[in-house]
Amino acid sequence: MYKKLFIPGPVPVHPEILAAMATPMIGHRMKEYAELHARVTSGLQKILFTEGKVFLATSSAFGVMEGAIRNLVGRRCANFCNGAFSDKWHDVARRCGKKADAVRFDWGKPVTPEVVEQTLSTGLYDSMTMIHNETSTGVMSPLPEIAEVMRKFPDVMFIVDTVSSMSALKIPVDELGIDSCIFGVQKAFALPPGLTVFTASEKALQRAKTMEGRGYYFDYMEFAANDAKHNTPSTPCISLIFAMDRQLERIFAEGLEARWARHRTMAEYVRQWATDRGFGLFPDHKYCSLTLTCARNSRGIDLDGLKKKLAEKGFAFDDGYGKIKGETFRIAHMGDMTRDDLAELFAAITSIMPELA
Repeated sequence: MYKKLFIPGPVPVHPEILAAMATPMIGHRMKEYAELHARVTSGLQKILFTEGKVFLATSSAFGVMEGAIRNLVGRRCANFCNGAFSDKWHDVARRCGKKADAVRFDWGKPVTPEVVEQTLSTGLYDSMTMIHNETSTGVMSPLPEIAEVMRKFPDVMFIVDTVSSMSALKIPVDELGIDSCIFGVQKAFALPPGLTVFTASEKALQRAKTMEGRGYYFDYMEFAANDAKHNTPSTPCISLIFAMDRQLERIFAEGLEARWARHRTMAEYVRQWATDRGFGLFPDHKYCSLTLTCARNSRGIDLDGLKKKLAEKGFAFDDGYGKIKGETFRIAHMGDMTRDDLAELFAAITSIMPELA
């Protein structure tokens, strides 16, 4: 039985996207692929508000997150950690043999510009990583305010994971001064997993050029050389790139402003539904994610039991992640979802637990 997904990714994929993936195959060194690649990267530049390089990698996001560490971290990296996935990024940096320090925040709290400035003012670091939208906790950190701080440290690489936020709100990469912006496609872009997009500023490319041990598969220099020919260093996931091409058409047809407004409306709807039923929000309201809501299980309901009963009705529901599993639950509201989709989930929940009506 297929389930309707309300988990933080993958999210439901529109039939038009699945149909695009059935496009007959082309060779990745043929002119037809170069035309497809150029069209997709040009469209992504518009969504990212960048004139810089936009690269396509056949990988999960963590592949490129490791690649960013290998290409851009020289002397030492400050990894700002406020949840499970930022903790994991720090672990990746250490496993790559890089000198790195975890600057930790309590789960449910954002990365703050004050702590970023305090940390980088030590002069110890030539790079930093942060996750804009930490899906384990539903926290969206104040990226524009952090970007303001980063302008004071022009020699520090600004590496940002926007895996679960890109396209749900405006993230102007060039204006923010992000050196490498990384995101997968199985969340707010509502594609199947397997394709990751990342940017590289000129400063990032110059840093990568000097870096030893950056490997091959995610070597920024290889990506830059192949991008000049509208191609990739290794065989790309062509079917997913056909899907991205179609999704970009759909995104621009909806309109970026309308897309951002839809995500904000869905976020407000889910938060209101949760708080009206006596569930607290795990983050402070000011830092709540626009793509998923992480609520406290303030009423002490059997989330595992609810998850199983929803599965029987054809819905995938998330009962918290890691050390806050069971204490919280997460509901995704991103990609091509609408308020009607969420209302359908809430109706199913109340049919199981009438007291939540």
